[in-house]
Amino acid sequence: MWRPAGWWSRVADALRAYGLIVAMWVRSTMAYRASFAMTTLGNFAATAFDFVAILLMFSHVDALGGYSLPEIAFLYGTTSTAFGLADLVMGSMDRLGRRVRDGTLDTLLVRPVAVLAQVAADRFALRRLGRVTQGLMVLAYALWTLDVEWTAAKVAMVPMMLLCGGAIFASVFVAGGAFQFFAQDAAEVQSSFTYGGNTLLQYPPSIFAKDLVRGVTFVVPLAFVNWMPSLYVLGREDPLGLPGWFALLPPVVAAGCLGLAGLAWRVGLRSYRSTGS
Repeated sequence: MWRPAGWWSRVADALRAYGLIVAMWVRSTMAYRASFAMTTLGNFAATAFDFVAILLMFSHVDALGGYSLPEIAFLYGTTSTAFGLADLVMGSMDRLGRRVRDGTLDTLLVRPVAVLAQVAADRFALRRLGRVTQGLMVLAYALWTLDVEWTAAKVAMVPMMLLCGGAIFASVFVAGGAFQFFAQDAAEVQSSFTYGGNTLLQYPPSIFAKDLVRGVTFVVPLAFVNWMPSLYVLGREDPLGLPGWFALLPPVVAAGCLGLAGLAWRVGLRSYRSTGS
């Protein structure tokens, strides 16, 4: 029989374990502060080149798909920040396939801690804050320069996009990790939906084929990271002609994605049979 109290207790224990493992890796990282500063700066600079490419485009055009530079910056800033938060928290999931292949996942199974918390916190990379910082800086520029009539609903939409977008990307990381229980060498497939999805969402939906937009709306709902709510904030029409209330669905979509990702993780973990050695 399902007991809510017991479920919440397990979640609390998993979060506590995650925090302890993260704290251990942060202490290890800060033991070499100069190295940390340089790698964080390098991460910041590497991700900044994506926006530099957009700036170069706008040195030759006034609009891209009908969107101005501040509007593109808004798309870029929201998805980059949301993805950066998910990458910071769950970015280690792409190492799971390696653990499955070499059998080192077995060492995590014998510990009295949730396996998902251990995998997600493994080798926690604080340098990924560089991506989050860069995304927030572009978002701040966009908010400063956008010609938008701000209302309370539109203002509330921005932090909602970041939190729900981060949750949606995190669910993709978890689902990708679950897939590696079966494929074992599927880190690149996972990256196509995480890093590839982040790059896709940096540009307006109007420049893509409608079939692709439908796919990232109804199949892998990455459009709810920023496209759908951004259409409301920017006062743009939906290229698919969907009703305006779709902009309010990111919390629902994020909750659904997390639930499905959790289910996929349980199925994948139960199917694990070690290496046989």
